[in-house]
Amino acid sequence: MLAHSHIPCWHSAMQLLADPWTLTLAVLAVTVLGLAKGGFSGLGALATPLLALAVPPITAAAVLLPVLLVQDVVSVWTYRKTWDGWIIGWMLPGAVAGVVLAALLAAAVPEDKLLVVLGAITLAFGLYRLWIERGGRVVAPSNSPGWVGSLFGVATGFTSQIAHAGGPPFQMWVTPRRLPHEVFVGTSSITFAAINWMKVPSYILLGSLGPEVLAASALLIPLAIMTTLAGVWLVRRLDTVRFYSVIYLLMIALGLRLVWQGF
Repeated sequence: MLAHSHIPCWHSAMQLLADPWTLTLAVLAVTVLGLAKGGFSGLGALATPLLALAVPPITAAAVLLPVLLVQDVVSVWTYRKTWDGWIIGWMLPGAVAGVVLAALLAAAVPEDKLLVVLGAITLAFGLYRLWIERGGRVVAPSNSPGWVGSLFGVATGFTSQIAHAGGPPFQMWVTPRRLPHEVFVGTSSITFAAINWMKVPSYILLGSLGPEVLAASALLIPLAIMTTLAGVWLVRRLDTVRFYSVIYLLMIALGLRLVWQGF
């Protein structure tokens, strides 16, 4: 009886991923998340918009949330000794508020309007990164006070809840602080691990984490682990400046496509 009880769940997962276009986009989205966790910081903002081309934005984000939770275990364990508690302490209270605001928005706003929001976030991030990195420029150092970090925490929680795209506001506040590389990655890993767990109750209340979604996520998790390891390998071998330029242009195009689709 126990074995048979899992059959409908896995059958539902296969139904969700049965369409070749949806499956292709799911594989691409999970690959993007794996590369982001492997060292290509900011790349994860592309994942939900990709999958949202085939399924509703809330479903896309729900399928990817369990994948992120598994990846967080690996990244937090890896960087458990290199993180900045002061930054995390200031950002997380704001992140709670941002997650709550975005959950209320998701419950109240029609799907087509969520597509517009998702597209606008993606478009803005692509334009922002291309602008600040133009000509190989380096962001000026900054030591802004902690309460500013709380404001960026609100934006981080909000965009993370909507599209698992909290990287842009996080980077806007933390990158100018010029942390050592491993401290930056560790701080990011712990911050987003906490935020991802904050999102779980709202996804449950919205009814997004049903058996079909969870089973689809489970099918994608092995790929997520492999692509995370691939990201660690690739980040040491690619011309990352040129790679990111292509990704940001792709984000701009994808953002415009989602906004158009929403309207």
